[in-house]
Amino acid sequence: MQFDDKKIKEVLLGGNYVTPERIEEAEKFLKTHRESNLADYLLSSGLVTREVLGQVISGSFGLPYVDLSSVRPPREQVLKIPETTAKKHRVVLFSEDEKGFVVATDSPDQPDLVLKLKQILPLGMGKSKREIILAYAFPDDINQTLVHYKQPLKTLFTKIIETHERVAPEIIEEILEDAIVHRASDVHFEPQEKEVVVRFRVDGVLQEAGRIPKEYYENILNKIKVQSHLRIDEHFSAQDGAMRYNRKSGDRKPIDIRVSIVPTLDGEKIAIRLLSQYVRSFTLDDLGLSIEDQKLVTDSSKKPFGMILVTGPTGSGKTTTLYALLKILNRPDVNITTIEDPVEYKILGVNQIQVNPQTNLTFAKGLRSIVRQDPDVVLVGEIRDSETAEIAVNAALTGHLLLSTFHANDSATAIPRLIDMGVEPFLLASTLELIAAQRLVRKICESCRQSKEMKIRDVEKILPNATQYFPNKRDVTFYEGKGCNVCGNTGYRDRMAIFEFINVTREIQELILTNPSTEQVWKLARSQGAHSLFEDGLRKVKSGMTTLEELLRVAAPDG
Repeated sequence: MQFDDKKIKEVLLGGNYVTPERIEEAEKFLKTHRESNLADYLLSSGLVTREVLGQVISGSFGLPYVDLSSVRPPREQVLKIPETTAKKHRVVLFSEDEKGFVVATDSPDQPDLVLKLKQILPLGMGKSKREIILAYAFPDDINQTLVHYKQPLKTLFTKIIETHERVAPEIIEEILEDAIVHRASDVHFEPQEKEVVVRFRVDGVLQEAGRIPKEYYENILNKIKVQSHLRIDEHFSAQDGAMRYNRKSGDRKPIDIRVSIVPTLDGEKIAIRLLSQYVRSFTLDDLGLSIEDQKLVTDSSKKPFGMILVTGPTGSGKTTTLYALLKILNRPDVNITTIEDPVEYKILGVNQIQVNPQTNLTFAKGLRSIVRQDPDVVLVGEIRDSETAEIAVNAALTGHLLLSTFHANDSATAIPRLIDMGVEPFLLASTLELIAAQRLVRKICESCRQSKEMKIRDVEKILPNATQYFPNKRDVTFYEGKGCNVCGNTGYRDRMAIFEFINVTREIQELILTNPSTEQVWKLARSQGAHSLFEDGLRKVKSGMTTLEELLRVAAPDG
């Protein structure tokens, strides 16, 4: 990117987008965090929005701004610019019509860029001649769009295998690269009788990515074991390890990887979890929080002490929600310390501790040490046992804001479960500020979203008692993804959370003292305006963010 911190500072101050005090605060932060940059800090701290920053940068070039993350050009359109030209000059064909072409780039100051594009794009002649308009787009968005040029994973396997050479390192590298650009969270190597199926988990759903002949799998397995510091002579026991993959392209930031290997009847199965080094500039809005729920969360986080719990099953996005909250709390005058297992995302300015059973660094022992480190905010990756729960509650009681996750099916269940773990009700009542429950649902692909009308009687076949949720309706409008190249013909792209909150009011504090049941807690919370996971999800179905089928996949209707 040709736009450095100095230039960003100059245009933001010149246009009164940010005050000099805020810039000074940002520069002070950046001095002690050299891996960050001004744009990332401004976005993550919420001082400017992505849209404003894009407009500011593009305006300094005298160009319009296009948001490739929300308006994604189709693959066939992108490929009209040859791959070598697109990657060399960082250009993407954003749109075209009878008047001309809009070409997005993150480096618009390249010499003769328009002239080079004129030699490629069909401009026509005479009165029908079309023009080329340059527009600015963020580097990350350009990188994501250039994925369209990547060959199918199966073809890459075939090319490597055809060489009949040492294929394991090359295949592993190609699989990991492809997994990263397709936003996969997990990679599975599943041995069968004659071949190994490779599957990616994208947006929470497993998809087949390719197949490897069984004859090559032993080399792949041994290579992964060596890189993960596992025993290569062990074939009948489960093994867990970790490795770091240094990317060969893109932003070149290393990717931390967790590896799990278990024996099956057809061979050893490998499951790989890809851990991002840095959290995206997630905001509470990005996660799917409504305006009302955002206010509830931010109000609770502004309190000097107390406990905020996020509940839900494994893989429901609890940690990501807490990280989004940490990014709001992360200021130069706040000391934040976390203890996690594992540290999934690195956050600049936050002291992060990794649980290590080999050195007896558990959640409980780590938390005892943390409270002696003069923290303002403490994040405990998970409250797993009574000892951790007791220390966490006492930390929240003694002047710390404590954030943690907790395995419970819903928000109301957390209270009786914590009491069952041995936490004194009067301590719990004094410390709990907010309890959230969440699930992840896939979002409808914005590139192929379309509406569909359904008769209420047809809706009732999918959702019993549908008239309860759509009163006085004979026809209901839903939305779905038609399926396109952007979403891999699934109709979905990316995920968001649906939420359920219990704000611990004075009445709920008094109820906690009576050692209540889950039903008693939820009944009181409902009377004070709490909404369920399903109700929050249904609001997002009605607004066209997800589908009814997807909601029912992760959350049951109330009652």
